[in-house]
Amino acid sequence: MNDNLSITPAPSTGGESGKGPMYAVVDCDNCFVSCERVFQPELLGKPVVVLSNNDGCVVARSNEAKALGIKMGVPIYQIKELCLKYDVQIRSSNYILYADMSNRVMSMLREELGPGKMEQYSIDEAFLTIDIKCDFREWGEGLVAKIGKWTGMPVSIGIAPTRTLAKAATWFAKKWKGYNKVCIIGDETQREKALKALPVDEIWGIGWRGMKKCEYYGINTAWDFTEKSESWIRRLFTITGVQIWKELRGQSCISTILTGDKQSICTSRSFDGMENDESRLEMFISNYAAHCAQKLRAQKSVCSMVTVFIQTNHFREDLPQKDAGFTVTLLTPANSTQEVVGAAIRAFRTCYKKGYQYKRAGVIVSGITKQTAIQQNLFDELTPEQRKKLNKLSEVVDTINLRMGNDTMMLGIQQFPKDEKTGKQQNFRDLIKHDHRSKCYTTDIDELIEVK
Repeated sequence: MNDNLSITPAPSTGGESGKGPMYAVVDCDNCFVSCERVFQPELLGKPVVVLSNNDGCVVARSNEAKALGIKMGVPIYQIKELCLKYDVQIRSSNYILYADMSNRVMSMLREELGPGKMEQYSIDEAFLTIDIKCDFREWGEGLVAKIGKWTGMPVSIGIAPTRTLAKAATWFAKKWKGYNKVCIIGDETQREKALKALPVDEIWGIGWRGMKKCEYYGINTAWDFTEKSESWIRRLFTITGVQIWKELRGQSCISTILTGDKQSICTSRSFDGMENDESRLEMFISNYAAHCAQKLRAQKSVCSMVTVFIQTNHFREDLPQKDAGFTVTLLTPANSTQEVVGAAIRAFRTCYKKGYQYKRAGVIVSGITKQTAIQQNLFDELTPEQRKKLNKLSEVVDTINLRMGNDTMMLGIQQFPKDEKTGKQQNFRDLIKHDHRSKCYTTDIDELIEVK
């Protein structure tokens, strides 16, 4: 296929109708890999993969690694020989660095068009509402250059009259060099050309389940999808499918991409090795629960249920297997670290059984509601004044940790042992395997980049 689909630049004042704003999707190219390359330019042009927690599976790949056939999610041990043969550069996930780099890009996007015009969709992607008259191509290419110069992060931009079409345009901007990182779907001719070339599995919101259903009915491209009747789409894909269908046809009907508060929050990890010590498992569970509580407070919510699960290694058929879980219901919904951790520990002690080698554990908080809608239970062990003090304490801890760094203050049960070699106090991240982790160049004063 040619480098460019010959989608010409859009009109400078809007889409085909000119009646509403245009939408832009700004997507960081290979975000995790690009973050590594900003501070390690020797990685440019080389195949690079980034691994999940505990260096388990591939979660990000450079274009060069994709060209070698490395799949997303493949365990690193399965591609060791391939990595050695082609000198694939391996990096452990460094989410602190990635989050900081993302924040830098997002802050630029917030300032680009003024308040309320940017909605962050993920760590590497955001939607912009363009309600100003401009040359979209000139504006988009200027923004790409500005972000690259200020942060070193390469981005691609798709611009269209609807958010779903803008997502489609981003796919073309990333895939073909001829667009110079900016693809515009601005009129009917451009829309038809783009949708006829867009595979159905690349439609925003379809997903792999929707893709299977589409293929069953002979829908292979986005254009095939739009050619179906609205009633047919509604019958097989419900109201969400109808919204996608309308958006692909140029009718903006998704008012916002923000999904709102999470209805459940999960923090879980696989351990570096195997764990059978009850006290160490309690330490992990308490930290997972504390992180869930912190996320609850961040979205100003409370939970009424705390679930703990622990699992053995299913790949070790030579060892006894056990999956266990238990849920504790809170009499009064809460988000304080003390209450959530306390409930998690009670749940853990109920489901934990000795004699097993555990590989994974996690905490899920659910039954989430707004913290302003708490109904006090008659049999609650805490008085309103005691609960108020707990919430205030959690706010103070959040403030200190935000200013001084994560896990600066924590509960005693969360305390990790000191490193036997250095004598330094370990934290939650130190016990996660990361043999190939790069430095936290932008957030840790001890790991600042060295200039020689």
